[in-house]
This record gives sequence, structure tokens and C-alpha cells, in this order.
Amino acid sequence: MTEENYNYRTSQTLLRNQFPGRGKWEIPIIPKFKSRSGDFDDLLLIGFDKTHLEDQNHLDRIVHFFLYDYRFERVWKHPDNDVEKLSRYRAVLSPDFSMYLEMAPVMQLYNVFRNRWCGAYWASKGIRVIPTVNWGDESTFDFCFEGIEKGSVVAVSTYMASEHGNRCDQKEWFMAGYNEMLRRIEPEKIICYNTPFPEMQGDIVYVDYERSSWRYMNYKRSFRQNDLEAFKIGGQSTDPHDIIAAFIDVQTVKGGGSAYGGKWKPAKPEDGRFLGKPGEIKQTHSSGKRGGYDRETKIGDDGRATMERHHTDHDQPSVHSDPHDHIIDWSKGFPKPGPPISYPDGAPELKRYGGVFRMSHDVGVNSLEDNRFKTISDFKWCMNHGGEVQFDWKGVSYCCFGCVCQIPGAEPRMIISQAGTAEVNRRTEMWCDTADELLEYMVGDDRLRDVITQVIVWERTI
Repeated sequence: MTEENYNYRTSQTLLRNQFPGRGKWEIPIIPKFKSRSGDFDDLLLIGFDKTHLEDQNHLDRIVHFFLYDYRFERVWKHPDNDVEKLSRYRAVLSPDFSMYLEMAPVMQLYNVFRNRWCGAYWASKGIRVIPTVNWGDESTFDFCFEGIEKGSVVAVSTYMASEHGNRCDQKEWFMAGYNEMLRRIEPEKIICYNTPFPEMQGDIVYVDYERSSWRYMNYKRSFRQNDLEAFKIGGQSTDPHDIIAAFIDVQTVKGGGSAYGGKWKPAKPEDGRFLGKPGEIKQTHSSGKRGGYDRETKIGDDGRATMERHHTDHDQPSVHSDPHDHIIDWSKGFPKPGPPISYPDGAPELKRYGGVFRMSHDVGVNSLEDNRFKTISDFKWCMNHGGEVQFDWKGVSYCCFGCVCQIPGAEPRMIISQAGTAEVNRRTEMWCDTADELLEYMVGDDRLRDVITQVIVWERTI
């Protein structure tokens, strides 16, 4: 055995056994947080990914890790690298490695260990640490509260358990674990990132999610411009009066519960067509620039759409017939239309099992504000999940589609072009493999990425 191999085999980077634990898993114990006067007054948090050695403006905040794991994996792999930086802030929450319900149980256990080990390690370096608590289903209760002393201050987040857009809340899951945490840990205080549920008991320190966000952070004096490049996504130009806005593209905050989020629910009026009575064919009308078009949505035995027919070519006749169909996929828990099925020789009759059963439904029509893309991520989500979109910019109409086969039988791709005849489509089209590529398309003199939240969206299928 070489000395190098011996040193590796006996190193704490591998063994991670230097902190005492209890129970059969010997999960490290995070020392109880010693509160100081004012620690919880008007408390704000700062995401680990926004911390910086040169930060002078946010040191009164507590650092949180309610982020996707890839944004802080380094604190486990290289625990010494961020000690100096973290020690400058008021306190640090232990890292919230994921506990999604769909995770393999051994991964959930491993992530609880990593949470507590990092917290214990930082505490050994003199950093004030508050344990972050998360859980899966009831089977995780035997280990997910280990490593936290009774009467400790703890932190939780209700963000992903709350209702969002077209996702129902996951309150039942959250409250089951929260009440078990109260029973086992009897916490002195509970820092709650995002609005608490009314049913939550205990001495709760509410932390406003919005006021803790980047929108209320002042980077101008604390970071150099070249440091901000680390946050930049997509090469967007910046406005000197809102220097951080161009660097935020996606929602980075996460929580627990299902990896897929809460159960899908209609977020906009027209989304209601995807749910109905088993076996019916719902007849609805869409929004659109020239009065919209008729749709027929076939509802399966479980009350969810299985197929949808659009009586339009979406001003993109090069890849759509009028009418055309879409198979609706629910494998990810929400409706995702597949590639258009075109019928150049005429479409067959759309039938339910056992015959035709049609019903007209007034599900409402989306307003322009309903259709508008609020963020770049909103557009990317729509494209990544088979959306069909028509929009105007500076008097010119465009159409883009998230799931189209360039030739029959090929893998679906994305396409954007000017709206109009097949000749106009082909002359102006750009085929893409990602939504980021679509955002590089030039709409006149402007890049789509720079104006997507400003365009007039006439039609948006999901």
C-alpha cells in the first residue's frame, strides 16, 4: 500500500466519522444554536449561491440552501472552501440536500447525513449553524430528524409545498412531517422560509420569501461587474439601473415533497379543457389573433385528456394540416401534447369509445395577460412541454412550436418562423433542439430572448 493510498483511505474526506452521532446510523449531531438578542428580528435570508467574500451589504442575513442541490454540492465535496465566506454572515442553515418522495430511501438517508455532517463541520469551525429539517414520507421519520438536539432552533421551507401556478399544494405531506418534527425535536423556534400554513404550531419566525430574494439585494457596491458573470445566463444585456435582473433566468428555490411538484390543476381558463367527464369529447374555442379556432379534446377513462384536435394550421401549414391532432401525455403528471398528427387527405372522425359523445364547454378564453410570458423560464417551460405559440412583435406575426417532427418518424424538435404561407414558413424557419436555441432567433432587429416577455401572445396551447 502506498502512502498516498493509505492517506486517502484514512482521510475524513472519505470516512466522515469525526463527529459523534446517536442511533444505528450515527448521524452527526449539530450543536444547539445559541441565540443572541436581535437574531430573529426582521429576519431575511440569502441563498448560498448569492454569497460572496466581498459582500458588505447582506452580512446580517442568514445563509440558506433552499436551492437545487447542484448549486451547493461543493460544500460536501470541498467543505473547507467556503468556511471563510460563510463565517462572515449572521448564521448559516445546514444544507438542504433533497428528500424527494420519489428518491431511493438510501439516497434520502445519505442526504440527511450530508446535511448534518456539513452543519457539524461548520459549527466546529466557529460558524453559527441552524439545522434545516426536511423529510420524505412516513418511512423517513426514523432517520430524517436525527442529528438535531431537542429544543434546537430549526428551519423549514413551505415554498414547494405551497400552491404554485398550475400545481396544487402539498400541505398534507408537509404537515405530516412538520407535526412529527414538533413531537420529536420540540424546537425552541422554527424559521419558516415562505408563508406558514395556518395549521402550523410552534414559535414560528416567518421569513418573507420575496423580501429575501435577489430583487431586494444591493450588489452595486459589493460585487465587481466581472464577478457577476458567474451568475449570468444566456448573455443578456444589462441595464445599469437593474444590474442583477439579466442574471436571473430560472426559479432556483426548491423544497421537498414530490420531485414533480403538487398535483396539476388548470392555471389559466383554457387549461380546463384537459380535464372532464370520462369518455366525453369537449368542444371549446381558443383565443387567437383572428378570432381563434375550434378544438375538440377527447377525455379518457380517468377524466384526463388523451387526444386533442385543433381546427387550424396555426399559420404554419408546412408542419400542420387543418385539422390536426395531438396525443396528450400525462407521464410527468401534467398534460404534454405530442407532435402534430397531420391529415393531408382529411381527418378521421374523432370518436369516444363506443361512439361519438360530444359536449360543448365554456372553459373560458385566455386573456392576453394570461398568455403573456412572464419570464424566460415561462417560455422555455411552454416549449419544453409541447406548447404551440403565436405572437406579434413590432407588427410582424411569428409562430413557434415545441414538439414537431421535421420529417415523418423523426425525433421531435422545435421550430420558429414567421406566420403565413408554407413558403413564408420555410423561408424564415429555424429548427432547434432546445428552447435556448429558439431564444436566439431574430425577430426583426431584436433577439427573441431580449423581448419574449414583451411580445403580444395571441395563442398559447399550454
